[in-house]
Amino acid sequence: MDPWAKIDLYCERTDASFWAEPLNAVTNLAFPLAAALIVRRARSEHGALPWDASVLAALAALVGAGSFLFHTFATVWGRWLDLGFIAAFIYVLLARFLARAADLRWPGVLLGLVLYAALERGVLAAVPRGALGGSIVYLPALLTLGGCAAFAWKRGDRAASRFGAALAVFAVALALRTIDGPVCEAWPVGTHFVWHLLVAWTLYLGATAVLTARRAAAS
Repeated sequence: MDPWAKIDLYCERTDASFWAEPLNAVTNLAFPLAAALIVRRARSEHGALPWDASVLAALAALVGAGSFLFHTFATVWGRWLDLGFIAAFIYVLLARFLARAADLRWPGVLLGLVLYAALERGVLAAVPRGALGGSIVYLPALLTLGGCAAFAWKRGDRAASRFGAALAVFAVALALRTIDGPVCEAWPVGTHFVWHLLVAWTLYLGATAVLTARRAAAS
């Protein structure tokens, strides 16, 4: 596939120009804001900034950068960056959940990541990639976030409510992403820009839930 080929996926874009998706582009500022809030909360709770908080905050900011590039250049390479940074955040968040909340050593963490990758491949193999307006690619993340919330709740971890909030926000975000195309005629700007705002909130909630989980296990 030509990395420079143009892609038109969302309601707001009506031509191939750089600024054809202003709302979809500008709302990516929510991601560096989420990154700053992750750092602020981690410092307030831990004193010194934990290394994994730094990594999660950096990845949250990169998610915004990748999404901004995609919604402005609207190219295949922009799409790769968009999806790649989101995937990196998901895998790092899951790895830290398994290490912090589930108290697994690195072999167990790696096994958990392999199982998640298998879930991703299984879902995409069973359901067409374009299902639900392309939102099907995020279904494994939603299911896994639900599993994290259930695990934390069953364990009595004080991070459980934050995981539950992340799950609820992400579910609404996916619904709004899915209806972007169907509502286009009635609402020309679409709903994808709200997806950005809610996903940034989800990243903040998910990251701070994981960072809180270790304190709960240690207390």
